[in-house]
Amino acid sequence: MGPDSERERKDLVERLGKWGYVESAAVRRAFLAVPRERFVPEDLRRSAYEDVPLPIGGGQTISAPSMIAIMLEEAALREGEAVLEVGTGSGYNAALLAEIVGPDRVVSIERHPELAELGRANLATCGYRVEVVVGDGTRGYPPRAPYDCVMATAGAPRIPNPWRDQTKVGGRIVAPIGRSRLSQVLVTARRTSESKWETKEGTPCAFVPLIGSEGWRE
Repeated sequence: MGPDSERERKDLVERLGKWGYVESAAVRRAFLAVPRERFVPEDLRRSAYEDVPLPIGGGQTISAPSMIAIMLEEAALREGEAVLEVGTGSGYNAALLAEIVGPDRVVSIERHPELAELGRANLATCGYRVEVVVGDGTRGYPPRAPYDCVMATAGAPRIPNPWRDQTKVGGRIVAPIGRSRLSQVLVTARRTSESKWETKEGTPCAFVPLIGSEGWRE
């Protein structure tokens, strides 16, 4: 991690701020702190600070920084809140979450064992002690529930009921939801009481499909 990477990271954050994607101090600090080049394949590191999604293997991607910023701003996370991330991938988003709420407050679930290992290794190399587990993310992760926020980095046909069950009152779910595997809308659902939710739709997006018992079938 050299001066070039640090300069490129600062330039990216400036651009994301100018474009209106990064608004809060917490999200800005997280983007400045996490070395994105350490979470992309070595042959793609020159592209680490371009605002594009990049392949990370296994048919999965690391999302474009602007899309990640939109989701983090929607989540409106505060230090100390408990977060479940669904879809670890290379671990980059988990690192950003850890910067905002604290590493011991984040658990990330990944269905691909080899990607879970990659994400775990990347996080450890960068000093983040985030718990990464292998499993069906559509079922949430009951051992660490309830959560202040469930954030998904893959597109689902609907919000899985286990996520709702594992979200605290006052908590929120931020996830790409759509009837097609190819396109979604970013949905933010806030639990206002034991039985009521407020849901709003945001930007159109395109994530890899969320596979699982409460998501898309393989």
